[in-house]
Amino acid sequence: MQTSRLIEELAPAGTSGSPSRETVPLRFAQIEMAVATDMADVKFDWHRLQAIKLNSLHQGFDWCEAWAKSHGRTLAVVVGRIGGRAVFILPLDVVLEKGIRVARLPGNHYNNLNTGLFDPALEVASAAELKPFLRMLRTALSPYADLVVLDCVPLSWRGSRHPLSALATTENQNHSFQLPLFPNFETTLAQLNAKTRRKKFRSQSRKIEAAGGYDHVIALDADEKHALLDTFFRQKAARLKMFGLPDVFHASEVREFFHRLVDAPTDGTDTSLTLHAIRMRGEHEGHVVAIAGVSRKGDHVICQFSSIDDSICPEASPGELLFWLMIEKSCRECAALFDFGVGDQPYKRSWCSQETVLHDILIAITPKGSVLKPLMVLATRAKAAVKHNPRLYTLLQKLRAAKTNKAA
Repeated sequence: MQTSRLIEELAPAGTSGSPSRETVPLRFAQIEMAVATDMADVKFDWHRLQAIKLNSLHQGFDWCEAWAKSHGRTLAVVVGRIGGRAVFILPLDVVLEKGIRVARLPGNHYNNLNTGLFDPALEVASAAELKPFLRMLRTALSPYADLVVLDCVPLSWRGSRHPLSALATTENQNHSFQLPLFPNFETTLAQLNAKTRRKKFRSQSRKIEAAGGYDHVIALDADEKHALLDTFFRQKAARLKMFGLPDVFHASEVREFFHRLVDAPTDGTDTSLTLHAIRMRGEHEGHVVAIAGVSRKGDHVICQFSSIDDSICPEASPGELLFWLMIEKSCRECAALFDFGVGDQPYKRSWCSQETVLHDILIAITPKGSVLKPLMVLATRAKAAVKHNPRLYTLLQKLRAAKTNKAA
């Protein structure tokens, strides 16, 4: 049986003799499980588990609370304990899909990386060892859900195996892309074609300076945060419309979710959502030509979204320029990983030296869930097959664009 490397990472330096309570390996067979419907009841345990390095910020308390409140729903929070100590938390948002109650992680498709919240002392279990866990999960969740869908889960993340990796059902259609960071920005660039990238940055800077110059804006004031976020929504909608694609940020509850995130409290360098922008000076004073929203937890920075307005100085590639500035700032602030999130795009590959394969874990809770599960797996595999076939993917994108334009 493999034990998570997090046990070693969190052990106090110089510890000898018997392991401490925090580092004694724990087994899934020891777990007692319950479901909480009031997040406040488990807030203390939630904050303790979310502080662990390898647990995704997308399952953090503020992220999940913002999603629940913006959608007006109560979460089903699965809590596992051993001897009274919370060893995992799985927050689930339950919605009806074709008459079947499907439980997903809060944030749904707007999450870039999902792990759940797990204590580092939990051993990575085999499929056989997880059978009692699955029985308990079905008993606990049957009043709430028919099928659990944990998507975009990395089975291996930053050197550690996910505790539920043996339950992986299928590979997700999307991969995610990361750039390791070093305190020295030049060392970070050395992983890429540094000479070409520096030359491109100088060219971009000259072009945008010729158009009047720019400021790298980081929204700090509450009014500025919300105004910049609304500008992003407008920019993104216009950009997607130009390509004949639906606006995935259109729903009012989705916009409210992100507005709540920019208001979430910060903890040192940790932030649920920070907005960066390129704002023009001179002739185009005040015009915002690029925006990005980033989150940070520990040494991990994730770009959640980005947009550009190419009506002014498109030859300067303001979106690329903004990424340079954000990555450079992240290096100065001792981040170790800049994450471009899910989805394969040329600009991500140009920046990233690391590609992470993500998987989906589907767990049928009731007979209804057992019926839907294979259909969802087939749909995911079909999407993956299309995305891996450039010709077919391009054709379907054109058909989708034509359908969207016709509807509009």
